[in-house]
Amino acid sequence: MRDVASESRMDTNEPLSGTIEMADFPVVGQQPLSPPIPTPPVSESETQAGDVSPSVPSPSQDNQFKPQGVVPEIVPSMPQEGGYSGDTGNPLMRRLVMVGAFIGVLLILLLIGKFVLGIITSNKEVTITYWGLWENEAIVKNVITDFEAKNPKIKIKYLKQSNKQYREKLQAAIARGEGGPDVFRFHNTWIPMLKNDLLPSPKTGMNTQDFTASFYPIAKNDLVAGSTIFGVPMMIDGLGLYYNEDLLASAGVKAPTTWEELLSIIPKLRVSNGATITTAAAALGTTNNIENFSDIVATMMMQNGADLRNPTSKEAEETFIFYRKFSDPTDPVYTWNESLDNSIYAFAMGRVAMIFAPSWRAFDIKEMSKAGNPTLRFKIVPIPQLPGNTVTWASYWVEGASSKSKYPEQSWKFIQYLTSKEGESKLYTEASRSRLFGEPYSRVDLSASVVGDDYVEAYIKQAQNAKSFPLASRTFDNGLNDKLIKYLEDALNSAAKGTAPAQALQTMAAGFRQVFQTYGLSTGSAPTQ
Repeated sequence: MRDVASESRMDTNEPLSGTIEMADFPVVGQQPLSPPIPTPPVSESETQAGDVSPSVPSPSQDNQFKPQGVVPEIVPSMPQEGGYSGDTGNPLMRRLVMVGAFIGVLLILLLIGKFVLGIITSNKEVTITYWGLWENEAIVKNVITDFEAKNPKIKIKYLKQSNKQYREKLQAAIARGEGGPDVFRFHNTWIPMLKNDLLPSPKTGMNTQDFTASFYPIAKNDLVAGSTIFGVPMMIDGLGLYYNEDLLASAGVKAPTTWEELLSIIPKLRVSNGATITTAAAALGTTNNIENFSDIVATMMMQNGADLRNPTSKEAEETFIFYRKFSDPTDPVYTWNESLDNSIYAFAMGRVAMIFAPSWRAFDIKEMSKAGNPTLRFKIVPIPQLPGNTVTWASYWVEGASSKSKYPEQSWKFIQYLTSKEGESKLYTEASRSRLFGEPYSRVDLSASVVGDDYVEAYIKQAQNAKSFPLASRTFDNGLNDKLIKYLEDALNSAAKGTAPAQALQTMAAGFRQVFQTYGLSTGSAPTQ
């Protein structure tokens, strides 16, 4: 969740989804041992002879030593009068017994050492470094304090990071093996880029059954492979339909729930002065001045049944044409063009009735409207749907552990607390003290607590049907998302200049394949929708 007071994100030029067991200490060179042969009593005659131990056998004798490292073959001698000849006096057997005793003592010492080391380690205080991205330390401080109180041997050092080149900085720190975080935040679409940097949940931690029961289906789809959990979401977000209550009331319309309804109210909401649009109905149709345009188009494509891994189908072409309608001056639903202000700012100033945006944009809008439009009243509702196919968008941040962490168990224990019912509730409450709301809950068992909320409820309602794809805006990854978004942007702009949508999509699909290959993905293994 973004912290508006600490950073500005209105620069519009800023442009998926494997456990370790502790092994016993191995004994180098250990061979399987036969049970020791009991030593027979020494005969009186042998005792009187005064020479119980025969001399070391010469190499020509049958019981000579085998090559080093090979278990010697033991050939028993025939019993003779007065005892078992070759037993007690066999130096080879005596050495084997001595070696066996030595190895046994060594094993015992190693086991004792391991036990003692475990006690020392469990009693040792450790410090976990936690890299956050959006929350100030003041908001997470109480949550960390509560965790430390419950786990007095684990201390947490929180460091808020800048979003600028965060992904590159994170991976560089982990690669060095020092100076990096034990626990860190990453985007749900970054798994292909972080596959060597993430430490899966240990067997003693959260299992997939608990994970599936606790979080929405999209989290399992993005973050779990088989029985391996790569990260846990502490929030959920996507796209909501923001609408200006006064503008819709003046036009006598309600917030649309389907795309057909949205099309029907465009003429009632649009206000023009000749060829100039003074109040737009909805911010749709362009790329340069619409925040989150890639999320919007990706959602439309999935709603229409297009495959984003290979977006060249008829459904993808239909989506392109539909999106472009709103910025085509010859179309009856024309309501937006590139000369208008940035969509977020335009909404804050009351110059557009509806926009599509994630939950945290509400903070920006509130802040902007204070000076230029202080009477602004708005609400957020679920996005419009096509009949018979409910698809919403997911773009959210996840807590994960570093593959280079010296404290894997403690790191995952902290992650489990952060994403527990108690942890999420505390963080939400703390954040709500200084802004409209906290991070929308990722846990299903907390959904009832935001029913009726004008800002958060829409995102929780949509979470059950959410899908994701690396066309998520403002991840600042300079990688998978940003590269795919650039190809989408070029295709939409090309279509706006007259290129046939089918041709623009073919070029875009070729670019997508190149990006997938860069991160070891193919269209078959590319992020699923």
